Amino acid sequence: MNKENLVTLLVDKILKESDALKNQWNNPQDTTTKHFILDNLLPNEITLQIYDAFPKDAKGFYSRESFREKKKTSADLSNYEKILSDITYAIQDERVVNLIANITGLEAIEPDPKLYAGGLSMMFKGDYLNPHIDNSHDGDRERYRRLNVLFYVSPDWKLENGGNFELWDDERLKPKTILSRFNRMVVMETNKNSWHSVSSILVEKPRCCVSNYYFSKESPENM
Repeated sequence: MNKENLVTLLVDKILKESDALKNQWNNPQDTTTKHFILDNLLPNEITLQIYDAFPKDAKGFYSRESFREKKKTSADLSNYEKILSDITYAIQDERVVNLIANITGLEAIEPDPKLYAGGLSMMFKGDYLNPHIDNSHDGDRERYRRLNVLFYVSPDWKLENGGNFELWDDERLKPKTILSRFNRMVVMETNKNSWHSVSSILVEKPRCCVSNYYFSKESPENM
């Protein structure tokens, strides 16, 4: 399995589900933030290989701890098994980006090979992300962040484990909870109203995610 193989699998899956994904995107439920959920993104055995490649002690990951978040991340993929960089950059491949652009109706969106705020994410018991809006720009402040593309790879992840993705209503009183299910991709828009969070992890096992962000030179406020 290499990046090109992964791109082929991603393209085939997204194409097959594109009509349903467009419907999800254009008709968000229980939140005003546009998003779509795509289950069984890859064959299970390949997603399990991706999960197994994560260092279960988070060795080499950077610990982020503040009132806003507690998690571990890594944007330097060179020290890990190649499948982790292959899946990260397969999601950044032009063919995949163009398909997601078509589904979301966003033109001229671009991936971020520098992995500003992207890359690998691990969360352990007690880790969380409080409700927040993402930084609106890339690292060079030349492009606007438009889409979050999240791929969850922890097997047998259950709702009661915590660590689930949450999209909030405009008053930020009630979240829509999206299970961080194994082999699930979640794509959400990023703008000044796209409040989101991750509930606290409640179990002694890591919640692993491959994160990518797409940018454009066009501000979401001009759309």
